Order: sequence, then C-alpha cells, then structure tokens
Amino acid sequence: MLVKAYAKVNLSLDIIGKRDDNYHILRTIIQAIDLYDVIIINKVSKGIYLYCDKNYIPCDIRNLAYKAADLFINTYNISGGIRINIKKNIPVSAGLAGGSADAAAVLRAMRDIYKPHLSNKELEKLALKIGTDVVYCINGGTALCEGIGEKVTRITSFKNHILVLVKPPFGVSSKEAYSNLDINKINKHPDTKLILKAIDEDNILILSKNMKNILENVVLKKHFILKQIKRETMILGAVGCLMSGSGPTIFGLFDDMLKAQNCYDKMKDKYKEVFITRTI
Repeated sequence: MLVKAYAKVNLSLDIIGKRDDNYHILRTIIQAIDLYDVIIINKVSKGIYLYCDKNYIPCDIRNLAYKAADLFINTYNISGGIRINIKKNIPVSAGLAGGSADAAAVLRAMRDIYKPHLSNKELEKLALKIGTDVVYCINGGTALCEGIGEKVTRITSFKNHILVLVKPPFGVSSKEAYSNLDINKINKHPDTKLILKAIDEDNILILSKNMKNILENVVLKKHFILKQIKRETMILGAVGCLMSGSGPTIFGLFDDMLKAQNCYDKMKDKYKEVFITRTI
C-alpha cells in the first residue's frame, strides 16, 4: 500500500489560555498543502519494521510513525505486523507536522489493512495518544482546531492557493517555543472570526492581512533571520506571509504564479529547503 502524508501550515494560531496541566489552549486554523512524504506499507507476519531514506530520522519508537503502528497493534491486539518505508520530503522540526502526518497515514493504512470498519472518529481518539497534530492529520483539509488541538472542526475548503515555503537551516522545538511564551504579554490576538469569514468567501486578500501566529512573538525574537525571510517574501510579491506552527518555516501566500516562481528562485539561491506548492 502506498500512501501520501501531507504537510500542513497554520493560517492562524492563537493561544487563549493555559490548562492546569500546563498545556496551552489553542484556536488555530490549519490547512493541508501539496507537500508530502511517500509511505509504502506492507503487511508482515509480526513485528514493526521502519525504514527511512534520510539517515538522521530515527527508525524506532522515537519515530511517530513507528509509535502509531505500535499503538494500533497493541490497542486492537493485532496478531500481524507491518513494514513501513518512508520517503521523506517534508522538512523535520519545521512547523509543518511532517512526523504527525506520517503517523496519521500509518494509522489510516493499518485501519485499511487490519480493521476496515474503524471510523475516522475512532482513529482520532487513537491519534490523540500520539499528538494533537496527528488528530488533525487523520482528515487533513481545512480545519479549525481548538482545545489543545484535539477538537477538530472541518470548515470551508481553502484549496488551490499558491504557497512558497522557506525552511532555514535549523529547527525549532515546539516545547521550547510554547514554554517561552508568556500569555499575559500577548497584546493582540488573531481575529479568528474574520479569518474564518475570509476563508468561507475565498477572499485571499482579507485572509492575508489578518493572518497571525502568536508564537512569532517568541520565535522571531530569537531567530532574526525569520523576520528577514518574511520581509523578503513580501517584497517578492506575496500577499501575506506567516510562520507555520512553532516554526521555523515561513510561508508566503501568492495570487500570481509568476511572482511565486520568482520568489522560489530567489529564495532557492539562499536556502536549501524551499518549496512551491498549493493548498489542498
């Protein structure tokens, strides 16, 4: 079985509080994009075998795809096993949910192989044990995610819009980004209602003017290069620009493919991991 694990970007990311267990309460709009890892999954008699074409990717329980397979087998007492081969295209530690997308793809594939009558809702409950982004990645598309990210509401699709992604040569720890954020010092929150309305009306200009990611308050202060990437992306014709998730990937939203291609070419001269893609 060959499956595609699609990356995501956050069109908006707000933090509206903190739970007693220190998890942050989110309100974020997530969008799937046409950048994906390719995963080949084979049924085997027993065990979990994971291989990846990038030697810096762990192939044991530290890998979310492995963790997903292990959780599925143990939850449903599966007697068989699985072999997973991952061709990695999504940058790691990039704010694009690459590991979460892989895990969700493995859960969906194992459902199809071993438990075809499981609903997506049941898969989402399982996914939450791995990570909140995995819950979103079960269905993908365009969604409003709330709580700690586990409350996923499908909204009007925002597909077929052009993006240029720039991932600088370093990663950002989500845990570090969130722990360094002082929610009492957030002066301006995203207008989520306005952003949802813009998506519903497919109004790229209003969306672009109102996109906001609260975590930029922390991450952009630490990594000044991200401000430079945002500024240059806008100069090169993006109608809007934002950091995805906890970063460091910056994406520019374009309404013109020629401008997007020019931005891609210019950025590719400076950075290794640059992508031109679309929302799906």
